[in-house]
Amino acid sequence: MNRRTHLKKLMLLAGASCLPLPRLLAQSAKPKTILLVSGWQYYNIGDIAHTPGLLALLNIYLPDTNVILWPGHEVRAIDQMLLQKYPDLQIVTGSLRDGNVESEAVIRAAETADFMLHGSGPSVVAQPKLQWWKSHIKKPYGIYGITVEDIGAERRDVLDNAAFVYLRDSLSEKNLRDNNIKAGAIGFAPDATFAMDLRNDHDTVNFMNTHQLQRKQFLCVVTRLRRTPYYQLGRDWSAEQIKEVDTLNDQHKEEDNKKLREAIITWVRQTGLPVVVCPEMSYQLSIMDELVIDPLPPDVRSHVIKMDRYWFCDEAASLYASATAVISMECHSPIIACFNNTPAFYLRQPQDTIKGQMWYDIGLEDWVFEIEETTGQEIASRLMEVYDDYGAAQRKLETAMDSVRNSYRETMLDVRNRILNA
Repeated sequence: MNRRTHLKKLMLLAGASCLPLPRLLAQSAKPKTILLVSGWQYYNIGDIAHTPGLLALLNIYLPDTNVILWPGHEVRAIDQMLLQKYPDLQIVTGSLRDGNVESEAVIRAAETADFMLHGSGPSVVAQPKLQWWKSHIKKPYGIYGITVEDIGAERRDVLDNAAFVYLRDSLSEKNLRDNNIKAGAIGFAPDATFAMDLRNDHDTVNFMNTHQLQRKQFLCVVTRLRRTPYYQLGRDWSAEQIKEVDTLNDQHKEEDNKKLREAIITWVRQTGLPVVVCPEMSYQLSIMDELVIDPLPPDVRSHVIKMDRYWFCDEAASLYASATAVISMECHSPIIACFNNTPAFYLRQPQDTIKGQMWYDIGLEDWVFEIEETTGQEIASRLMEVYDDYGAAQRKLETAMDSVRNSYRETMLDVRNRILNA
């Protein structure tokens, strides 16, 4: 992916890093090639969004490198979305079997690349790919924007030998430091979705026109179960696994969503404005009616619109950008909203990993609600505070995003130096 048109951004980067521009350009005179491992689940817009988010950061901080994407899924529609923004992006596909890559295209890409970069996601999700790279290709690699809760022997080996490991939450960073991980650099870098700049305004305008939605005059909400029922998404689960997850979800789904509904009721009755119920994961299309829409009082339900199809992160970004606010039990819809200058609340369930710590890390602790420690009234009251003083809410959001951008700048300058010197 050739991005030499970003000279102006490089000039800003040169000033920020106290290096003269000629020296920066000299460092990248011979373009490096990065093999980017990203894209974990196609049925989760958050996982889709990691990839364009990191591509956007590479576009700013490493504009003279070539990027080859090795995604974890093979979905042509996602490839097309990325290629619209990055037409020179190379994409290779192929899986591992018994520790070996079966795809000649992936092998050629690995032989061409100077560096493997593991993108944002839950823990070292591409660990077999990193192990293969480390064992067979024997070139440097780094990891950017992940969560790490557990460190076993194989994972420790991968982390120890990385050129850098940047964690998307401070608890993960502490975990690595407490375990004496010996990576070249360890630090905090928020989830790359905070940089995801794709948009699909065409489909969003059509949706808004169909439902007579006005810009900044509606609320978006996203529901979630305590644990994702992956057996509904094609994974081969045992009867025991299914029973365990369904039992947990059934135990909490009404209690959790009652709090979300209370915020919706307050919003509609105090503002008279509509609500759009959206999916972050595809399975949520099947629970929206039961858990969010149907139990609402008739006067409120008449103001609710259902996004009744799965979508990608570009369309979600455009709709969230037009919303007044977003309330979500999923982590990434609020992140997408924040990048697009829309205040967003995260209703955090304890099963959703420690990644939610990043909301506290960037200064949005007032907009994250631990679902078992809060009431629906508290969520509703905070929402109306945002609505009643929207300017203050957007200033608060801009301060948090400044913190995110500063973290990106600091860490990506280090990533840049390590990749260019690989």
